[in-house]
Amino acid sequence: MKVLIINGSPKTNGNTALSLKEMEKVFEAEGIQTETVHIGNKDIRGCIACGTCHTKGQCVFNDIVNELAPTFAEADGLVVASPVYYASANATLIACLDRLFFSTPFDKTMKVGASVVIARRGGCSATFDELNKYFTICGMPVASSQYWNSVHGREPGEAEKDAEGLQTMRTLARNMTFLMKSIALGKEKYGLPEKETWQPTHFIR
Repeated sequence: MKVLIINGSPKTNGNTALSLKEMEKVFEAEGIQTETVHIGNKDIRGCIACGTCHTKGQCVFNDIVNELAPTFAEADGLVVASPVYYASANATLIACLDRLFFSTPFDKTMKVGASVVIARRGGCSATFDELNKYFTICGMPVASSQYWNSVHGREPGEAEKDAEGLQTMRTLARNMTFLMKSIALGKEKYGLPEKETWQPTHFIR
């Protein structure tokens, strides 16, 4: 099984990376393959709603978003992580996720999602909610932990002092592993849930 981890922090070895490493250690021990991609320092522009992806099957901007797409398609789970900026995720990560989720035509149903947020002090729960919305609109179960998936720290390395936060990361990785394995068994025995034909209903006609 495989998990794609997207690090949205602009800092290569900051507290976001430290928190994700805590998850990576658990995934390795559980026999889960991981691929961590650091996108927070990349030049990623936002979606322009051009619709090119509907005809070409990929985003019109050929950057790391299109590189992530096949890895996401193959993955059993997705972890997205971000520092908190004004009670929101890093704008680069949001631009990446907007385009990655919108431009990829493959079915994301029952891929397991988890969001991780890191802050000096506040804004974690708002950012956590923001990131989880990418999963819940696509039929992706959201992995939970013993607390909201947040770690605290400002200067690089300070997150090491947040014992509960790091424990939350380890618990999240174990719960995510269990959920992915359980879903794999369920798909093998029962298949995916039946899907109805989409009934788009616009508010203005």
